[in-house]
Amino acid sequence: MDNSDIITRFLIISDTHGEGLPTNFSLDFYADVVIHCGDLTNQSKLHEFESTLKMISNIEASQKLVIPGNHDFTLDRLAYTALLQNGDLEAKLVEETYGKYGKVGDLFAAYPEIQLLTEGTDEFDLSNGARLLLYSSPYTPSEGNMGFQYSREVGHTWDIGEADVVITHGPPEGVLDRTLSRERAGCPQLFAAVARQRPKLHCFGHIHEGWGAKLVHWREKASEHPSHFTDIDNEKSTSIESLQSLAVRKFDSEDTANAKKKRLEEMMSRGFCDTSRISRDAASIQQGSETLFVNASIQSSTGGEPQMPWLIAIKLPRI
Repeated sequence: MDNSDIITRFLIISDTHGEGLPTNFSLDFYADVVIHCGDLTNQSKLHEFESTLKMISNIEASQKLVIPGNHDFTLDRLAYTALLQNGDLEAKLVEETYGKYGKVGDLFAAYPEIQLLTEGTDEFDLSNGARLLLYSSPYTPSEGNMGFQYSREVGHTWDIGEADVVITHGPPEGVLDRTLSRERAGCPQLFAAVARQRPKLHCFGHIHEGWGAKLVHWREKASEHPSHFTDIDNEKSTSIESLQSLAVRKFDSEDTANAKKKRLEEMMSRGFCDTSRISRDAASIQQGSETLFVNASIQSSTGGEPQMPWLIAIKLPRI
């Protein structure tokens, strides 16, 4: 790693669904980049977009990047057009609630510091002197009729390229993607693309109960058909935090239960989660050998208290 690389702080959130961040979240610290991984809204209503944009604008950061999620269907021309063709909907009410296609773009125009990303690669020269090369995509696998969705049977192409950071709405298969029913909901093609390119950071949401972070150590060479079974070296990988690791279990010892409660209390007092639990410096991710995966879903899948944002530091090349 080049000694001239610059430590860059990312505040990562996802799935706020028109609601705010946890009430104990502090706006007193500065992040170089804020990332929202989609589902800005719950029903893609104009007032939900407005609430989320106001919330993001209040966070202190020089770069603010946003992608849509499946709930933000008015940003997807095909999905929104299909909705408007429903003859049971009253045109005037639809326009008042959701706006015509493009109206949400007008809302974003009022917040020029917030950039709405489309699928593809982008490069940013950050104010801290670092260069950020990223790939973003809002697409998730589903047979539903919401926004930015594709059929699992057909699959999706993920042209990640040489991105340092990957932002997707949904998770890759096998990493922080288990549902409440313990099924894997992530995309296998997305995992394969990330396993081949090995970015420093991959952040996402969509599966609320998959909240957490994991530092994955890759096997030396990607397999012909990469999967989480074949390409992750689990012995060298580290689960940083998850809902499961914080939950007090029936058979936990008293010391284990108290340690979990203490970690949760500390996290709640800070208002965010970071990588301080692991002994090594997570900013020193080994390029090509490791990827830090973060599921930053804020809304709880069980209706409980909001989950914590993630504050992550990685090293990026100097401009």
